[in-house]
Amino acid sequence: MSSIKVNLKIIVAKLRRFAIVAVLSLLEGKMMPDDLASYRTPGQFLNALLKERGWTREALAVVLDCSKSLVYRIINDRQPITAAMALSLSEVFGVDADHFLSLQRSYDLEKARITARPDPKRELRARLYNGLPINEMIKRRWIKAENIRNFVEIERGLVAFFGVDTPDQIQILPHAAKKTQVGSDVTPVQMTWLHRVRSIAEEMLVKPFSPGSAKAAISKLAALRRHPENLRKVPRILMDCGIRFVIVETLAAAKIDGVCFWLNERSPVIGLSLRYDRIDNFWFVLRHEIEHVLQKHGFDRPVIDAELEGDKAGVDASVTDEERVANEAAANFCVPRSQMSAFIERKAPFFAQQDLLGFAATLGVHPGLVAGQLQHKTGRYDLFRKHLVAVHKFITTSAIADGWGNVVPVGD
Repeated sequence: MSSIKVNLKIIVAKLRRFAIVAVLSLLEGKMMPDDLASYRTPGQFLNALLKERGWTREALAVVLDCSKSLVYRIINDRQPITAAMALSLSEVFGVDADHFLSLQRSYDLEKARITARPDPKRELRARLYNGLPINEMIKRRWIKAENIRNFVEIERGLVAFFGVDTPDQIQILPHAAKKTQVGSDVTPVQMTWLHRVRSIAEEMLVKPFSPGSAKAAISKLAALRRHPENLRKVPRILMDCGIRFVIVETLAAAKIDGVCFWLNERSPVIGLSLRYDRIDNFWFVLRHEIEHVLQKHGFDRPVIDAELEGDKAGVDASVTDEERVANEAAANFCVPRSQMSAFIERKAPFFAQQDLLGFAATLGVHPGLVAGQLQHKTGRYDLFRKHLVAVHKFITTSAIADGWGNVVPVGD
């Protein structure tokens, strides 16, 4: 019974409201204001509607079934019009509810413009935080800041990290991009990783680069391909021929495998990320970057090798000349192409474990190198995965490696 009484009260209230509207409309017999766009505030517009109809504010309060004080506050623009109130006013005056809400939004925005205090740092913060991996940089201790909200510390840290005088000079910012020596397709995350490699490489003491020694180093490196433990010797071999070798753990979304660039004409740098911690990927990317050095690629601007797998590790027409040369050298270093093709032709479509091991022993390489090239050539990435052993624990013990909990001191 109580619910029936409540429903009856609602029905009676609505009938009363519509009756009052009808009577008042008949009495005033006028149209509502024609130029809706001439009113700057919701209160002005509502007051004009009342005058047009000859209504009092008290009458509107009765029609809306609300307090007089609420109507007074709305008309004096001290109370914003809500969506529910806009619908009620639309029923009463026959004006689209969106117009009331649009007036309210415009009025609120204009008030905000008057009271808002300009912040010259806001645009700079937006540009710096747009793409830069600031959270990761804090966690990796590349910049000194308590958290991402302390912009003063972050600004100071970014200036030190990128080696500039002001944040506006950071090359990842849109207006500074023309100053960079890296291609326009490089992302802010990749640029950040590259800066870390560069800053570490600049601190290293290495003899001047010798092309002859670098070519000789390839033979020394080839002798290390049989066992992953031999990777500990790689950094010394590269340093002895004047190549600065740096490993920096990848950043999320960077997708960088390696980079080659030059600090000056006698100081090449090779940086690896170990994004794929596999013996085949390590040797392929390293030899790829060494070929860039031998060809003096990256002298004018860094050569960043991102997503160096699949088609990008090939030699077809879709690959640039620089990358084709480096890919060819890397693939032949892992497993000579002619011998790899002959092996596939003999054994396809079935590849036995004993055949893989025997072929690797004949070449004097770890089975993982054969497995990696076989996967790439056949597209069968399920083959011999157990031979793709991880190398991180071997190479980072002797190389200058930043990441995995370790921070290389720079500028201290």
